[in-house]
Amino acid sequence: MINPDSVGRTFDSADLVTVTQSEIDAFAVVIGETDTRVAPPTFSIRITLSQFESILTQPEIGVDWQRLVHGDQKFEIYRPVIAGDIFKCSATIETLRSVAGNEIISVRSDLHNGSELVVSSWATLVVRG
Repeated sequence: MINPDSVGRTFDSADLVTVTQSEIDAFAVVIGETDTRVAPPTFSIRITLSQFESILTQPEIGVDWQRLVHGDQKFEIYRPVIAGDIFKCSATIETLRSVAGNEIISVRSDLHNGSELVVSSWATLVVRG
């Protein structure tokens, strides 16, 4: 069960994530993109989902990652992600609701390169009951 006191709180990841050209190239191949001068627009999900897991599974939040299904995703991109970016990720739990025995949480994730906000993304995550 997700701790309802988590709603409205922002949690910072402990790790910095460095984007490499080989990661951009590999992601681009999977989606059929040929121009890898910048990362494809959805590349940031690669970073945020792994960071979500480390943040949201902390005992004080209580998300059971093995019961989680990714429901929806949207992005606001302030500038393209490029190789060499070093990101700090934060996750804000915006909403929590129960539907048919499932917990549905909306999480905003912000990727900062230093003080620059590069990408904000919103994910709807369903924790099956």
